[in-house]
Amino acid sequence: MRQPGRKTKHMQLNYPGIGFTEDGRVPEGYRSVVREEYLGEGRDVYLRVAHGILGWQLQRLAGLRVRADAAVAHPGARVVSGFGAGPFRLDAPCEVVWVRRPTVAAGAQSAGFGYGTLPGHPARGEESFEVAIDAAGRVVLRITAFSRPANWFYAAGALATRAAQRYVTSRYIEGARTLAAGES
Repeated sequence: MRQPGRKTKHMQLNYPGIGFTEDGRVPEGYRSVVREEYLGEGRDVYLRVAHGILGWQLQRLAGLRVRADAAVAHPGARVVSGFGAGPFRLDAPCEVVWVRRPTVAAGAQSAGFGYGTLPGHPARGEESFEVAIDAAGRVVLRITAFSRPANWFYAAGALATRAAQRYVTSRYIEGARTLAAGES
């Protein structure tokens, strides 16, 4: 059962369809990625992953450097994820556009957030990280994104950009598995 996320007014987000990842929509002209991965069974697994997602741990476990203006994701929070070193560091500024928190009630639910790109990000679009538990206790990670290059320079490297996105997504999945196992 999906619960409506809390949304906020967005300043400087640079793409159409703000908040679309919350319900799986994609603006026209944008590439989309949807990955779902089974993580395990039970409320403990669900809560470990949910808290890891909401506390930026998923990005850190994926190998990204994270600078956020809040310890926990909330609508309007700003975060800069980066990878690489020195002059080869690429920073990706984003703003959280929706958040769904775990509830105390047992049963099917999901938790996570979506964030959108800000000027300076190599892409324009949105990405979300959500963990869901169904009525039987099955826990699944869902990563949803839509994007397009921010400018001609990144468009010229589209193949490399897509490969980098696949790689980072695979690292998010490994990070979620680490959270699910209670190893972080």
